[in-house]
Parts: sequence; structure tokens; C-alpha cells
Amino acid sequence: MPSASPTARLPDTLQDQTIASRVYEALRARIVALDLPPGARLSRPELAEMFGVSASPLREALQRLERDGLVATFRQSRTVVTHLDAESLRQEHFLRTAIECEVANALAALPDKAALAKTAAILKMQRALAGDPDQVDLFRQLDEDFHRALFVAAGFAELHGVVLQGSNQMARLRTLDLPSEGKRASVIEGHAALLEAIMSGDRHAATDAMRAHLSGTIARLPEIMVQYPQHFA
Repeated sequence: MPSASPTARLPDTLQDQTIASRVYEALRARIVALDLPPGARLSRPELAEMFGVSASPLREALQRLERDGLVATFRQSRTVVTHLDAESLRQEHFLRTAIECEVANALAALPDKAALAKTAAILKMQRALAGDPDQVDLFRQLDEDFHRALFVAAGFAELHGVVLQGSNQMARLRTLDLPSEGKRASVIEGHAALLEAIMSGDRHAATDAMRAHLSGTIARLPEIMVQYPQHFA
């Protein structure tokens, strides 16, 4: 009997990729939220059982997480969540600031600001949640949604995925910092100042507002490292 052609295997391959993406997104979310903290060991048999997947898509998901710098694999297939590294954090912050300042610049130059309606709505929801300590995770998700909406409004939706993938360490650092006293109020003030500058059409003010907004957590890095030494390399 002739062997199956590569084309005949394509549906299975695509299915594995879809499953791998689902596992990747779920594990990334847990790592960024620190539900899987730095140093946590990931058991492949346990993960396969948890997600109900075979070895192939699970391996692909873990390889993607390793490329993101979120896990490290050692001999005998031992996989652990990586610790935060100060230099990597500074590199990521520099990259994100450079790109998002240009997004703010582009938005301020738009003659029609109607595309920013979603960001204003997200800011309103953040204001409603700011005082509820039980809603920190939702507030953090809205923060990410706010920035994604800015990229979409500027016409750079795909670029947001690049920034997100290149900011994994900063995402975990923000998770550590967000419960800090006054941090959520600071985020709201930063978003409000940014939108005000963008709506005014002042490109320099919009860029400055974005830079100031993104600098809060990285400025507190030394303090956060002292407060959470177990999370850092």
C-alpha cells in the first residue's frame, strides 16, 4: 500500500498547531499572571493530562514559551519557569517605549479621532474597578486591552502582537507592581493624560505622555526587586 502523501497529513498538522496555540496562550497567561511563578517546574505528563493533548502540540507550545524567554528546558525534559532578569527588563522597556511613542505620535496626527472611542470606554471601566482589590487581574487585562486598542486605532494591529511577544518579562513585572498602593490610580492618570494629549492633536505632548506612562514600573524596578527577590535571577 502506498504511503500517505504530505498533503494527506496536513489537516492533522494544522490541528496540532491550533492545539499548540491554545496551550501556549493558556500557559503564557498563567505565567504572566504569576499563577506559575518563576522557578515553578512544569511537568509535561501533568500538562498533557490537564489540557487533554498529546506530546507533539505540548512540545510545540513549550518551545514557543522558551523562545519568549518564559521557560527554560534542561536535560531529561525538565522545564521550569524562568526568573526575571533586570537587563532583559530594561531592553524590553526600551523597545516597547520606542514603538508605543510612535503609535501615540501617529494617533495625535489623525484628523479624525473617532477610532479612539474604544480606548475611552476601556478607561471608563478601569476607573470603575480601580478601588476594588479583588479585580486586579481584570484591571490588568483592561490595561493590555487599552494599549491594544491604541495600536488598532493607529492602524498597527499586527504590530501590537510583536510588542506583546517582546514584552513578556515586563508583563510579569507589571503583575508584581500593579497591587502596589497608588499604582492603579497612576495607570488611570497616565491613560487619561495620554488620551487628552492625543485628542488635542499635540504630537509632542502625546509622545511625552506615553513615555511618562510607560516609565512608572521600570522606575520602581530596584524597589520591586527588594520586595520580591524570589522572582529575580
